[in-house]
Amino acid sequence: MSVDAIVHTEFPEGYTVLFGADGKVITTPRSEEHSKTIRSMMIDSLPLGRHANVVSDVYIDFPADEFSAPDFAIIREEAHRESTRHSFEDLLLISEVVSTSSARKDYDDCTAKYGRYGIPVYMVVDPYAEEVGLHTQPTTAGYIAAHTHAYGTGKLPIALADGRTFTLDLDELPRRAKPTGR
Repeated sequence: MSVDAIVHTEFPEGYTVLFGADGKVITTPRSEEHSKTIRSMMIDSLPLGRHANVVSDVYIDFPADEFSAPDFAIIREEAHRESTRHSFEDLLLISEVVSTSSARKDYDDCTAKYGRYGIPVYMVVDPYAEEVGLHTQPTTAGYIAAHTHAYGTGKLPIALADGRTFTLDLDELPRRAKPTGR
């Protein structure tokens, strides 16, 4: 299947579509925690401005015909889309929310990829471990600095490359629902 065919394919509602480097297309159902975590980050981005350039699950162009649709991204305010997508060069922060099927990709593959392309801040939000991994100082092999912050430990101010601050409220991130014994 060609990239163009994949991009124009309608996948089932409620599923996340992952594109592997080996040409595999993987669809995984989104969890309630995943959806609520993205919504929480969107709410936390409101102090950046009602119309701040913040997106979720929107394709971003990377070199060599790679593209990603991160769970959450903050884009430079003065950025302009080329055709229908933003370039990776416009990104200030990318965040991926871990799901049971994407942990390796989010922790390893994306950390290496986003660092290699110089994304200033990469954040891994893990509702299962109830922690946030914050990666800064990108290099060709990933990131120099990585810090882990537990859910429930207050507000986490994150400096953006344009001088603004995105503050993630670690107290308000949704926790994984405990199964009920019905």
